[in-house]
Amino acid sequence: MARPDIWLAGVDGCPKAWIAAFLRPAGDELRVRVLLRFADVLAAPEAPAVVAVDIPIGLPHRIGPGGRGPERAVRALLGARQSSVFSVPARAAIEAADYRAACGAARASSEPPRAVSKQLFMIAPKIREVDALLREHPALAARVHESHPEVAFWRLNGGRALAEPKKVKGTPYPPGLALRRALLVAAGLPAAVVEAKPPRGAGPDDLLDALACATVARRLHAGLARPFPDPPGRDAFGLPIAIWA
Repeated sequence: MARPDIWLAGVDGCPKAWIAAFLRPAGDELRVRVLLRFADVLAAPEAPAVVAVDIPIGLPHRIGPGGRGPERAVRALLGARQSSVFSVPARAAIEAADYRAACGAARASSEPPRAVSKQLFMIAPKIREVDALLREHPALAARVHESHPEVAFWRLNGGRALAEPKKVKGTPYPPGLALRRALLVAAGLPAAVVEAKPPRGAGPDDLLDALACATVARRLHAGLARPFPDPPGRDAFGLPIAIWA
């Protein structure tokens, strides 16, 4: 039986902040809010025992074809949605000061040589934020796990890739959002929250992604989640390299 005092969290990055969905291991109690720093999620009054976050964790010094092991492992599951899984470059590229330097570092540390996508580089500050926190406080790695919303939705959809995209040309796509909302409600999340307007600072897709990660947090807490790859790799600082779902 789930302890009534335990909270879990699903987290997604949003412009200049993070959106967190705090929920219990069971039931429909759910709280959503935008927080300025990722550390604020862990320091929140709910003090989540497990956090599933849509951000790369674990940065190798060298990268092979197709990115890290997690990207290679999950793309084949997602069908037409696999373009949502960006190739994560080596640590030196994430730590670079600007896009040009990041591309140079990425080419020097990948085989075959490959630059950094602009989409991935845009979230590099958030990757550095989580990486710095976990390196400073290694014990947090037992609470914080990398996830990916499309892999979470694949799991909610019975291990089948979703037929509809979340966005089309950068704009939220209503049929894709409706499909994801239906899967979240079927998973037991309250429709009033799933269908609500997102909090200020977040978009409708950010809310759904945080909620999807929250379902992974529940699976992690229950011991049902699986890492991709299995077993996870480790970077030079001992951080796990895996997407959980």
